[in-house]
Amino acid sequence: MYKTVRAARLYEQIVGQIEDSIRKGLLKPGDQLPPERELAQQFGVSRTAVREAVRALHEKQLVEAYSGRGTFVTTGHSSAIRRSLGSLLKNGRTKSTAYLLEVREMLEPEIAALAATRIEEQGLAALQDAVVVMDRSYDDPDAFVEADLDFHLALAEAAGNPVILSLLDSIVDLLREQRTRICLARGGPERGQAHHKNILKAVKARDPDKTRAAMRAHMKQVREDLERSRR
Repeated sequence: MYKTVRAARLYEQIVGQIEDSIRKGLLKPGDQLPPERELAQQFGVSRTAVREAVRALHEKQLVEAYSGRGTFVTTGHSSAIRRSLGSLLKNGRTKSTAYLLEVREMLEPEIAALAATRIEEQGLAALQDAVVVMDRSYDDPDAFVEADLDFHLALAEAAGNPVILSLLDSIVDLLREQRTRICLARGGPERGQAHHKNILKAVKARDPDKTRAAMRAHMKQVREDLERSRR
């Protein structure tokens, strides 16, 4: 139904194609969009790009997402758009990197630990897929960053708490920007990938304590590589 897209801002092309489907009547109010993983395969993009596109469509009041039910086309007269945490952080741009890192250091170890106790086979497959993509993308920073985002968002999804996922979705632009900076540090992607594999191993073992410790070690590496990228 959809064409594979290739561009720097992939989600905008996804939004355009879905808007076109709505305008032509191929998608009608009340129709459900395919699951995130299926849309990613149809468009030939990462799940992160699909997630961003759905968020943009929601902001345009073209779709509504319901936890446990899916995402549906609306009449275009939805309730007011939720205020984005990303916008709040961007207003204090000079300190946004430090603020974001503090939030990640507080939240991500606990998100990972929770995921270790709740993750299902589909979630493990998503983590493994992201690791595979990162392994072959050291020379492609954009692809590495997208797979990195997919890995962390898959953990948030596996935690089974829609509030957590919504929080991360709302600041995905800032998360991408921070990861892009880490790629500028020599050896940053390789160091990050070593931590991703440690986290995956702990999650597979369903060990929340080891998973929490592995994520804390990863956050320490993120902080150090952000410092290196400034030099």
